[in-house]
Amino acid sequence: MPTSTQSMSDTNKLREKTQLRIAKSLKKRHASERRFKAFGMGAVGLALSFVLILFVSVFSKGIPAFWQATVSLNVYFDPEVINIEPKPVQLSGESAGEFQQRMLAWQGQVGMVNFNRIIVNSLAKEIPEAPRYQRDALRLITSGERFALRDMLVNDPSLIGKTLRLDLLADANVDVWLKGNIDRDLPDSRQQLSARTRAWADELADRGVIQNKFSTALFMNVDSRSSLASAGLAGAFMGSVFMMLIVMVLSVPIGVASAIYLEEFAPKNKLTDFIEVNINNLAAVPSIVFGLLGASVFILWFKLPLSAPFVGGLVLTLMTLPTVIIATRSTLKAIPPSIRQAALGIGASKTQAVFHHVLPLALPGILTGAILGIAQALGETAPLLLIGMNSFVASIPSTPMDQSTALPVQIFLWQGNELRNFFEARTSAAIIVLLALMISLNALAIWLRRRFETRW
Repeated sequence: MPTSTQSMSDTNKLREKTQLRIAKSLKKRHASERRFKAFGMGAVGLALSFVLILFVSVFSKGIPAFWQATVSLNVYFDPEVINIEPKPVQLSGESAGEFQQRMLAWQGQVGMVNFNRIIVNSLAKEIPEAPRYQRDALRLITSGERFALRDMLVNDPSLIGKTLRLDLLADANVDVWLKGNIDRDLPDSRQQLSARTRAWADELADRGVIQNKFSTALFMNVDSRSSLASAGLAGAFMGSVFMMLIVMVLSVPIGVASAIYLEEFAPKNKLTDFIEVNINNLAAVPSIVFGLLGASVFILWFKLPLSAPFVGGLVLTLMTLPTVIIATRSTLKAIPPSIRQAALGIGASKTQAVFHHVLPLALPGILTGAILGIAQALGETAPLLLIGMNSFVASIPSTPMDQSTALPVQIFLWQGNELRNFFEARTSAAIIVLLALMISLNALAIWLRRRFETRW
């Protein structure tokens, strides 16, 4: 009997030790799990904080650039200053060439009009001393506005003798001065504007003649080196649009077709293995390498025009193809084999099974991968620099073969401008525009995935 009691006691002690050991182990595992969750949440929080810092920095600098100092004036198109002949009208029996020649001669007359005098006379209504100090007065208005007045007159000669209330862009240095982006205590020798111009700018701002208004010039104008306040993103935006169209037309069909063949039809041998390895390697190649390839092949060999969106689109297509192929193949692999087997079981051919059953189910993933690849190409800069798209182009491209730049390259060029007080904010504004386009593409990819996604 004592032996049995001793045995039960030993058993209970062993059970207690085992339970204690299990409790300690469980407590240790729970503590390890809590630490892992804490580290994970910390990593996510750290990443989000860096993203937040980036967005706050960019938006805090860029948002003010969407509003620009603007001078509201009553502009009188004085007939004594605008001494030109009436706008030519094509005569009966006159050839198109003769009429064009007369029109160009008339436009030359308009170009010789002293629009600076018209601006000074308009400023004289607000600043009586403006005609006496014309040079200081003209520094209030950016030089590009006289060309805007010229274009208005060319389009509508009936403006001669009329007075219009117009909003003229202030000079970039005036914008910087009024926004407080330059130290007002600097001596005159280190100021970009004369003391008289600065005083006039403050006076007009106090009277409401100069106001910060939403800058349509940022979106409607092309880049400018002579009239910095008029510099805009229109040319770069159209260049990026043309390039993205070329990338969509070329990279998506070619990439999807290549992925379908490799995944569904290609025999599994050393050649296809070699192709797959190289596609994966191409996806990791630095983008500048594709720029070197484009410069040597498309420009030096095929003699395509330098800094053309067409060439940029071809280079970005080469860079995007591996991403599209890999994303499409991953989507096709995710389709259950039972879909293929069921299609083949009811008598469908291999081609019918792929294109009628597998491909429609893989469409959301294919679209997502293609859009993400295009969004990545939209933000590339290095390959475009190597094909000359960093050249100054003062016109909006009308075709993909015209010279142009792109949004990322325009940001790069503005960042290096010598008037940093003005272009630092403008660069951030351009980054906001680029981010808006990329976020829109990513949002479209998410929507398409949710819209067409099929769950099994």
